[in-house]
Amino acid sequence: MALLISRDLPDDPAVEWDTQLLATLVLKHIEAKNVNLVVTFDAGGVSGHANHISLHTAVRYLHSEGKLPEGCRVLVLESVNLCRKYISFLDVLISCLLPTDALFILTEEETEQAKRAMQCHRSQLLWFRRLYLLFSRYLVVNSLRLL
Repeated sequence: MALLISRDLPDDPAVEWDTQLLATLVLKHIEAKNVNLVVTFDAGGVSGHANHISLHTAVRYLHSEGKLPEGCRVLVLESVNLCRKYISFLDVLISCLLPTDALFILTEEETEQAKRAMQCHRSQLLWFRRLYLLFSRYLVVNSLRLL
């Protein structure tokens, strides 16, 4: 299975994944783990990352085709504009004023935990992700909508 995933679903921001393959894999996981809530990216993929957009497309397909198990709901993480994306905790006020289905505001401890988790993936920690760790609102506040 790992070979299939690395070959057919490469970790590459420019590669669009096959919707049917991804939908099949996601649905198998949902059913095997008895998942009742899926959280995924929105159509913008937060940063335009093709893999993230593909995941949204696959989950949206499962949802629109009625293939998700009874009672399984889907929340999509809202992409925000570049200015809001990098104003860190200052976006909390803006997010509180805008309509959304779910708003998660992380504590300082949770934000530090998220940063530590990112630092465990050294191969992913390129210069722009270091800026992300310093300024991203997604490490402090996340707004989601029901699909």
